Parts: sequence; C-alpha cells; structure tokens
Amino acid sequence: MQVIKRFISISKISQKMNYPSADRNKSFILEVLKREFDCEGERSVLEIASGTGQHIVYFAAHFPNYTFQPSEYDTRLLDSIKTYVDDAPTKNVHQPQQIDVTKEFFFADPFDYIVNVNMFHITPFGCSVGFFRNGGKVLKQGGKIITYGPYAVNGVLEPQSNVQFDAGLKRQNPEWGVRDVEDLKKVAKEFGVILVRSYDLPANNKCLVWQKH
Repeated sequence: MQVIKRFISISKISQKMNYPSADRNKSFILEVLKREFDCEGERSVLEIASGTGQHIVYFAAHFPNYTFQPSEYDTRLLDSIKTYVDDAPTKNVHQPQQIDVTKEFFFADPFDYIVNVNMFHITPFGCSVGFFRNGGKVLKQGGKIITYGPYAVNGVLEPQSNVQFDAGLKRQNPEWGVRDVEDLKKVAKEFGVILVRSYDLPANNKCLVWQKH
C-alpha cells in the first residue's frame, strides 16, 4: 500500500495551510491534554514541530490561562503558523520560533509541558534523540511531554495497516519509520525523562505521556 500523502489546501486569501489529518485527530489529543494538564493556575506549553499551526491554536482556545509557544523546523510552514496565531480567538499563543531538535535551543523560561504531534515517524531517529535531549533541557523538573503518533510496542507493530504504513515511509526515506516505544524509552531515560502513561487513540495511534525526573 502506498503511503497516503498529506493533502494541503492553501487559501488564496491567506497563508493558512490545512492538513485534514490534523482536524481529524485534534479533538482526541485534546481529551488527553485535559486529563494530563493541570487546569489550575497559569502554565506554559511548547509545541515542537507545530506543522501548519492548526493544533496549537485549537488547544490554546481550551486553556485560556496557559501560554503556548509554537515551533517548527520547516521554514515553509512558519507563515501558516503565524496566520493561525494572528487569527486565533484567544491571544495566548506566541509567534512561532524556528527550532532544529538536533541542536540545542533556548528560551528565557522553562516550560511546564511539551506537546509533539506526528514527528517521530517522519524524521530520522536522530531527531527523536534530539527531541528528548534538547527538549528536556527547556522543560521544568516534573514537567510532562505528550507525544502523539503511531508506535510499535516491544517489537510488535499492529495492525497490518500500520505495518504497510511503516514500509511505505521507509520506501520514501530509509531513515523514517514507525518508532518502537521501547527504543524511545531507552533514549528518553538517558536524559532523565520516563514514560508514565499511554493512551490508545483512534486510527491506530497513541498518546504517550512522559515526565522529567
């Protein structure tokens, strides 16, 4: 089975880009965030690999007492994120920063939470390592990381559609592929981050909840 490419529709009157998959999964991810985020008081959230910007403004609208910081490596997506931020009904989302997770990056203050959606399987494994190494440095002690996407568990990738998806990714780029949770746990542990919970979500995806110790 060929990997279904993400179709992007671009409005003629704005820089907004749209990934249909982001609209499909955002409500499911939000339910996990509602369980994992502390709704009392002010908190800060860094999204790594914000893509088009669809997710972060959607999440921000449900946590008005939080501040959200989008980031993205791909410069082609920064204008889309900026437009979503400018049009957001709540004004608690900062302008995006360009971040390469394989290199150290800095912010004035550490974050309470980091959110990452659909990055690990479409980047080389070195990006997963950099995510925990460098992302962990800008996370508060005890802070949480929530990652979303398809994952294998203990060497088992299910169902068959995910096996085919993984094969298709590797045909596109041999360094891509669905990551095994056990491999990610080993990497994260090196940088003081442990897996504390896993949520099974629709379309054979998971939300993994990590915590800095």
